[in-house]
Amino acid sequence: MADPLRSHLSTLLQTRAYPKTICPSEVARALSGPELNTCGVTAWRELMPTIREIVWAMRDRGEVEILQRGEALGLDIGVRDITGPIRVRKVQENSSVAV
Repeated sequence: MADPLRSHLSTLLQTRAYPKTICPSEVARALSGPELNTCGVTAWRELMPTIREIVWAMRDRGEVEILQRGEALGLDIGVRDITGPIRVRKVQENSSVAV
């Protein structure tokens, strides 16, 4: 289910140099109709929980930072611990994610 999501997420992150961010909804909205069908959904909003799970897994691997209100979330914050909008950015090269 997540392959088109990961592809679009990777592409969007590659186009934004640190400290620029993306909104997870950009990933979902980038999918074509056939890609949405491949994911088993009819509307991009249905993919938001899956995208958040993917982003949190990437954060846990040290690939991205997740921000809310402009502040990077600590590693102790899980996907179910927050509500509201988030932003995502690549981790700055030669640095580690703050705890």
